[in-house]
Amino acid sequence: MTIDWKKEAENRREELLEDLKSMLRIKSVRDESKKTDDAPLGPGPKAGLDQFLSIANRDGFKTTNIDGMAGEISFGQGDETLGILAHVDVMPAGKGWNTDPFEPVIKDGKIYARGASDDKGPSMAAYYGLKIIKDLNLPVSKKVAFILGTDEESSWRGMDYYFKNMPEPDFGFSPDAFFPIINGEKGNVTFDAKFNGTNDGNYSLIKFDSGLRENMVPRDAEAWIESKNGNYDEMIKKFDEFVAENPIVGESDIQDGKLYIHVIGKAAHAQEPKRGINAGTYMCLFLNQFDFGAGAKNFISFAAEKLHLDSRLNNFDMAYTDEVMGDLTMNAGIFSFDENNGGSITLNFRYPQGTDPEYIANGLNSTKEQYDAKFVQHEGGMVPHYVPEDDPLVKTLLNVYRDQTGEDAHGQVVGGGTYGRLMKRGVAFGAMFPGVPDTMHQANEFVPVDDLIKAAAIYAQGIYELIK
Repeated sequence: MTIDWKKEAENRREELLEDLKSMLRIKSVRDESKKTDDAPLGPGPKAGLDQFLSIANRDGFKTTNIDGMAGEISFGQGDETLGILAHVDVMPAGKGWNTDPFEPVIKDGKIYARGASDDKGPSMAAYYGLKIIKDLNLPVSKKVAFILGTDEESSWRGMDYYFKNMPEPDFGFSPDAFFPIINGEKGNVTFDAKFNGTNDGNYSLIKFDSGLRENMVPRDAEAWIESKNGNYDEMIKKFDEFVAENPIVGESDIQDGKLYIHVIGKAAHAQEPKRGINAGTYMCLFLNQFDFGAGAKNFISFAAEKLHLDSRLNNFDMAYTDEVMGDLTMNAGIFSFDENNGGSITLNFRYPQGTDPEYIANGLNSTKEQYDAKFVQHEGGMVPHYVPEDDPLVKTLLNVYRDQTGEDAHGQVVGGGTYGRLMKRGVAFGAMFPGVPDTMHQANEFVPVDDLIKAAAIYAQGIYELIK
């Protein structure tokens, strides 16, 4: 029997889009300050999980809600289980949107909303791939567990809970990255650089804020500064010149005798900090030319001298490249300084095989005396993950991609972390096609509608080839 997978996906275009829109309208950002017994990660992730499971229930799948932490959509039968690991949570929207980030808009063939490309659009495409197999009543010899996580954008507690309480799939993929396939992922570890909150100079740093999450390049940075003589003319003049000379937008204003400065850069995913413009480090680069002292000076100088435009850690003498997994990278994701509570800069590292958190800690600590800094490693983290390209899982999915696109295709390694790494034989498979701008974690996030339909067809064939 020959199946026209593209036609089957196209026949479900409008239905897929309506289901996706229902998901995109949900502000499924993790917020444990509002948690309840049935919403352990907050009302947003719960609403996203409930909605996705309700769609699957409508379509006749068996579904399971695992204590509000994760969900499972079950299909098929057999001794082996294919896992499809997606997530319903999203990053905070942040600033800079041209539309309401939680009211999906289709314009010029693209659907715009937070989660459109990460990961509600790809998740829905993969779900419809599975739905096509069910609708056609195709014979299968394996089980499918379509697993929904609720906090992939933070600590992965939902998926950790699933793997502790449910059987682990034998192999599988996560529809949460790029085509043709990602069969390798770098390790992931985070450190905080800590500074005291003292001031001692002609200028005092009262408050500094930049960044939303450690795995995002900060778009915005704000600082409140006090001058001993109350005069800010020189700083304002130099700030205007600085903005004109650099790829940022900025504004300044005197408020209650203090100078407020706002810098706007460009957000991006931390897996490749070069794609963003870090507002936090640009702000510190500007402030570093002025007479700040003590803890404030150390906070500013560390960011300006060690972090700015140095995602490859050359300033730490830590640059490292693995032939298979690529560069060690660093993202300065969250900046915070308060004269009463001290300063902190959260640094997220994506590290290849050949390096480890100890290597990173040693490099950071080599600067602690110069900047009177303390470096604290976060709990958790992830080690590098790799599935060889000759593994049957990788070969099958690559062949499906080649079959449907006519393009040559090979494995690749990325700095991002996906649920695929949770399985020993796990990869990331789509749904972003080569050449499409990556707007994950950015304002005006989008996915081309036609790409979602193409992805659904690829997922349908890929899933079927793995379970038939």
